[in-house]
Amino acid sequence: MHREALLAIEAIVKAEREPYETIRVNPLTPVIGAEIEGVDLAGDLSNRQFAEVRRAFLEHHILVFRDQRLSPEDHKRFGRRFGRLHVHPLQAMREGDNERLEVKASKDSKFVAGEGWHADVTCDVEPPMGSMLYLQTTPEIGVGGDTLFANMHLAYEMLSAPMRAFLETLTAVHDGAIPWVQGYGYRPNQTFQVNEHPVVVRHPETGRKLLYVNRGFTSHIPQLARFESAALLEMLYRHIETQPALACRVRWTPDTLVFWDNRCTQHHAVWDYYPLDRAGHRVSIVGERPVA
Repeated sequence: MHREALLAIEAIVKAEREPYETIRVNPLTPVIGAEIEGVDLAGDLSNRQFAEVRRAFLEHHILVFRDQRLSPEDHKRFGRRFGRLHVHPLQAMREGDNERLEVKASKDSKFVAGEGWHADVTCDVEPPMGSMLYLQTTPEIGVGGDTLFANMHLAYEMLSAPMRAFLETLTAVHDGAIPWVQGYGYRPNQTFQVNEHPVVVRHPETGRKLLYVNRGFTSHIPQLARFESAALLEMLYRHIETQPALACRVRWTPDTLVFWDNRCTQHHAVWDYYPLDRAGHRVSIVGERPVA
C-alpha cells in the first residue's frame, strides 16, 4: 500500500470513541462494520438507546443485529425512526407492500439481486440514505450468501492527492436502467431515473468526503471523452473491488438484520449457495441529494 493508504487506515484505527452505555458494539474490522448487542428491534427503543444506535451507524457504517423477531410493521417502524421509507422501482412493479422489497433466491433463480459491487438506487435524485435487510431464510447448510461491504470514505482517502483533487472537479451520470440491461439482460417496459451526482461528495451528517461512483448504476463522467470516462471509472471500480482493507464480510444467520449507510458504502451479495434458498425483505430510507 502507498503512504496515503496507510495514513488513512491509521487515522481511523486511532480515532478515539466514547464508550456506549445502552448497547454493546463489537467491531467487525477496525475500519467498517459492527455487531450490535442488547437491542430488541421489535420493541420501542428509548431515545437514549436509539441515539447510541445512530452514533454506531455513523461510526461503523454497517450494523449487524442478530436473533431479531420482526413483523413487517416492526421492520418498517425501525426504518421510519431514521426517515421516510423509500419505494424501490422493482417493488413498485409488484402487488402488496411497496415499502418492503422482497429479496429472494432459489434453485429457480436466473440471477440474484445485489450480485456485484454497488450502492442502492444512486440513480434517484435523493438516493436512499440507508437500507435494512432482514433475512429469515439462509442457506440450510449454515454457510453461503455472505455480503461484502466496502468503506467509500476510505476508498477516497487511499487515493493519491492529485487523483483526489482531479476527481473533485467531476460529476457522474447514474442510470437506473443499468442493472436491468447489463445485469439481468433485458429492459422492463418502464422509465428509470437518470441523475447526475458529484464523483466526490460529503457525507451529509459527518461532513467527511467519500467516493460516489459505483459499477451498478454509474454510466459515465460527462466532462471526459467516453474512452477516458470508461478508463477512469474502471480504475476506481477495481480500486474498490480489490482492496481488502476497505471491506468487511457479514455472514448471515436466520433472523439477522443488517443496516448499512448507503451514502458511504458499497456492497456485494455473494451468490455461492445455488441451488439453496436465501430470502428476506429490505426496507430503505430516503436520503438527501448528494452534494460536493
